[in-house]
Amino acid sequence: MNRPRTAVSVLLAAGALVAGALTAATPSAATPAPVSPAPGVTATSFKPQHTKGFWTAERMRSAAPLDLVAAPGAWAKAPAAPAAPVAPTVVRPTTASPMSFPQAGGPWTGGGAVVRTSGRVFFTFQGRTASCSGDSVTGQNGNTVITAGHCVKYQGAWHTNWVFVPAYDNGNAPYGQWSATQTFSTDQWVASEDINYDVGLAVVAPLNGQKLSSVVGAQGILFNGGYNKAMYAFGFPAAAPYDGSKLIHCSGNSGKDFLLSKDHSLGCNMTGGSSGGPWFQGFSEATGTGLQVSVNSFGYTFLPNRMFGPYFGPEAKAAYDKAQTA
Repeated sequence: MNRPRTAVSVLLAAGALVAGALTAATPSAATPAPVSPAPGVTATSFKPQHTKGFWTAERMRSAAPLDLVAAPGAWAKAPAAPAAPVAPTVVRPTTASPMSFPQAGGPWTGGGAVVRTSGRVFFTFQGRTASCSGDSVTGQNGNTVITAGHCVKYQGAWHTNWVFVPAYDNGNAPYGQWSATQTFSTDQWVASEDINYDVGLAVVAPLNGQKLSSVVGAQGILFNGGYNKAMYAFGFPAAAPYDGSKLIHCSGNSGKDFLLSKDHSLGCNMTGGSSGGPWFQGFSEATGTGLQVSVNSFGYTFLPNRMFGPYFGPEAKAAYDKAQTA
């Protein structure tokens, strides 16, 4: 059932978590024609075009956070009946080759693996450069990045010029730019951009003959890990008061959205550009490692300083499994 936009409008975490005018990266009112997948690629994945040398330091600095407004009628519906419990599935972290709980976001100064596995995601959306966040995760191909669904596809169109820059540092790419050979999302996000399944993945090409996980490491993943856990969230917010130059984190006890989604909820003031950044359970501040259980996804305009992230259930695992066979 559709409701008035003022009652249920949300800004996804790629956009500022405050009410107000959209920034330059906001999708226009007109919906673009869907981009057809390359021959032989299913509708749930896409081979994004990328021009070598496109992402200069200045272009990365000026890429706007992808501000999105969820259409009220697209997902503002009563939650589905609870599904039968599913046993947790754990994918252990990969080591690269040779607790405080703040109420708001702050720069991550603890070091560890998360500094290398987390990074910014850059892509072209509707002819404009835009940014999100992402994380290197363990996978059989050694080149898997996980992010938000709207960071690989939005309004029926798959993003192009898609690259992952681990350990991004104010226009610098200390570990290189990793170009996506194929991007994926959950079936539910691809079909109707259902906010409950806002999960995206990319398989990136080896760089200088090396795989991503051997260069920067890769975090583990936990599917069906349950709700109401202590969590850490990371990302590169680029909308005020942040500028995208630093890795920001929030941490605390998470809950479950009691309003319109089935998502995790965490007190956090990260803004646009943080979408797709990882959420961890069992995170070690000493080593910077944990099991990833969600990504930054959206926030309600009427509920500031709170971030929401999709539950990594069977749907997210199916998308992850699909990326492993790419």
